[in-house]
Amino acid sequence: MRYFKLTIAYDGTDFHGWQMQANKPTVQGEIVSLLRRLTQENVQLHAAGRTDAGVHALGQVASFRTQSAMGAGEFQRALNALLPPAIRIVCAEEKGPDFSARWSAKGKVYRYRIYRGKVVPPMLWRYVLHYPFPLDEEAMRDAATRFVGVHDFSSFAASTGSEDDDKERNKEREIFATELKRTEDGEELWFSVHG
Repeated sequence: MRYFKLTIAYDGTDFHGWQMQANKPTVQGEIVSLLRRLTQENVQLHAAGRTDAGVHALGQVASFRTQSAMGAGEFQRALNALLPPAIRIVCAEEKGPDFSARWSAKGKVYRYRIYRGKVVPPMLWRYVLHYPFPLDEEAMRDAATRFVGVHDFSSFAASTGSEDDDKERNKEREIFATELKRTEDGEELWFSVHG
């Protein structure tokens, strides 16, 4: 058995999130469909996390295992040739059996973009919240620091389908850092969360 890590970038606008869903286009569904076609195996693709409908990623990590003789570079080239242009395999690497995208993840970075200018350029409208009205940025920076630390994220956790299993799950997570900054051109505010 061979183990592979994929680093994936995607524009989530046209997808119903990461996770496979019946009769709906998803990022995982697109990639799994092609991996199964390429390997002729019932490949399972596991990710470091999931994104909701319309959410984008620059470095989503996923992993799968296969008995295929294809190498990492061949998987990258084949997937990028067959995937829709909104999904790209940025990097493909062969890993050892101990690697798991889900369990090997050390952190995630989320960025929320607020466009402050009067008119959003057409190339950006899918990726920003347009809010040209006054904001108290100092108060926002102060509030952002309060996210740092260990917090209970129960209200964000999906159910496993079992009340007993859900009770046993640790839903505390640590936020390592937050940052609110303006882009060099001053047109955007970026709120970044590293957890």
